[in-house]
Amino acid sequence: MPTTNAKMADKQQDKQSHYELVATSALTALCSVIGSAALVGMHHRYRKQYQPNASLRDYVTGIRSQLQPSMSAPKRQVSQLRYACQQAAFAWQEAYRSPTGAEHFTHNNSVTEFSALHTTTVLARPICWVSGVASMPKNIALANDDDSHENDFGVVGINADRQIVWQTTMPERVHDIVVQPISNAQNSSARNDQTRDVVVMGRRPSEKFWVLDTANGQVKFAIKASTHRHFYGHACYSLDGKLLYVTENDTISLDGKVGIYDAYDDYKKIAEFDSYGIGPHELIMHPDGETLVIANGGIKTEQASREELNLDSMRPSLVYLNRHDGALLEQITPEHNQMSVRHLAMHNNGTVMIGIQFQGEKHINVPLVLTHKRGDDDFKALVMPNNQWQRFHQYIASVAVDSERDLLCVTTPIGGCAAIYDLNTRALIGDVNLPDCAGAAVFFNQSTNEKDNNIEKSGFIVSDGQGQLTTLGVNQLGAELDTVNKSERIFTDSKCHMMSFDNHLQAL
Repeated sequence: MPTTNAKMADKQQDKQSHYELVATSALTALCSVIGSAALVGMHHRYRKQYQPNASLRDYVTGIRSQLQPSMSAPKRQVSQLRYACQQAAFAWQEAYRSPTGAEHFTHNNSVTEFSALHTTTVLARPICWVSGVASMPKNIALANDDDSHENDFGVVGINADRQIVWQTTMPERVHDIVVQPISNAQNSSARNDQTRDVVVMGRRPSEKFWVLDTANGQVKFAIKASTHRHFYGHACYSLDGKLLYVTENDTISLDGKVGIYDAYDDYKKIAEFDSYGIGPHELIMHPDGETLVIANGGIKTEQASREELNLDSMRPSLVYLNRHDGALLEQITPEHNQMSVRHLAMHNNGTVMIGIQFQGEKHINVPLVLTHKRGDDDFKALVMPNNQWQRFHQYIASVAVDSERDLLCVTTPIGGCAAIYDLNTRALIGDVNLPDCAGAAVFFNQSTNEKDNNIEKSGFIVSDGQGQLTTLGVNQLGAELDTVNKSERIFTDSKCHMMSFDNHLQAL
C-alpha cells in the first residue's frame, strides 16, 4: 500500500497538473481573444473605408441578434449558429458592394433622396412578410453625431422561419407597408419577386413615404407630399403594380383626397381624386382591378397633429371609386356616426372586411367587425358571443382574410387579443391573448401536406409590441364542435425578437 507521503506526492502532482491545465486554457483563451480582437480591428478598419458610419457595436449587435432566436429554440442552436455565421459573412460582403452614399434629385411633386438617415442590415434569404418596427434595440438604431437625431424606428423583412432577413432604420415612425404586385407585364420584362418595391407609409400625419427594395430593404426613393397635403398612413397598388394610390388630407379644406403616383416613373404624382369623405385611412383594390375601396374614417385632423376636431359631428363611410377617373360608384355609412371606418381587407369574392374604431362613450356597445359587398344596402356585422364587442375595447387595428379557407383574423392592441372568425358561419372561432398585438397577415406553412390531425397547415401570423411573431392555426374539428374547449380551437406558436413590432404586417 502506498505510504502517506506517496499519497501527498500524488495529490501535489495532480494539483500541479490542474494548475498547468488552467494556465494553458487561460493562455489559449487570451490568445483567442487577442487574435479575434486583431481580426475584428483589421476588418473594421477596412470596413470604415466603405462605410464611414460603421461602428464596432455592429459586431456585437449582429452576434446578439442571431444568437437570441437560437436561445429561444435550444434544439436548433447549432444549425442557427451556423446559419448566423453564413448570413453575417454575406451581409459584410454586400456592404462592400454597396457603399453608403448620398444622392438627391427632385421631381415636380416629390423629392427623392438617399442619405445616412437609413442604414440597412441584409441577410441572404427571401422574405415572406414586411413589418414596421416602433422600437429596435438602441445599438441597432442609427446613431448620428448629434444624439438628438438618434431614432429606433424601422422596417424589417421576415422570412418563412419568422427570422429577420433585413432591417432598415427610418427617420420617423411608420404605419402601413404595401408590397408591389407582380403583373404579367412585369414577368414578361424579367421582373421577379425579388425586384418588387415595398412602399412604407409614415404614421399619420406624415409628409413622406418611402420606397424600398423587397430583396434587401435598401431605400430607393423618399417621396414628399405635395403642397397643402399630408399622408394618412395607407396606400395600395393597382393590380398591375404600375400605379400607387395614397390616402391624403387637404390641409386647407380638410377634405380627404386620393393621390395617384406612377411607380414606373420614380413615383411621380400624376393625379388626385376626392375621397368623398373626411380622414380617409386604409384603401384597397377590388378584385375587379377597376375599383378603389376607401375607408373614410370621418375624423378631421389639422396638419402635423393627431388631435380629433369633430368627434361629435364625424361622418365615416365606405366608398367605392372608379380608379381611372375618380367617379363615385357607391357610398355606405355605418349605423352610428362615431363608428370610424378604419381598416380593410378584401376577400377574393369581392366582399370587404372592415375593422371599426369606435370614438364614442366607452359604455356604448357597437359591432366592430363588419362586411360589405357592392350592391348591399348596409353593412353586415359578424357574430360576437352575447354581443360582447367590449372584448375588443372599441378598437380594431388590423384585419386579414384567408380567402381560400374563409377565415378572418382581427387584432386589437388595446384589448390585447387576436381573434379568428369563420366567414361561412360568420361566427367567432376563438380569440388568443396577445398583449399589444396589431399586425396581421395570412400565414402559409411550407409543408406539402395540407392537413394533419384535422389541423390546417395555414392560418395567420400576428405581430406585437413585445417583439413576438405568433402564428395562429385553426383546429377545424374544434371550430365545428361547440363541445370542444375554446382554448383548443386555435393553436399558437410564438418567436420573439429584440424589437417592438408596429401597427401593420404585410405578406408578400
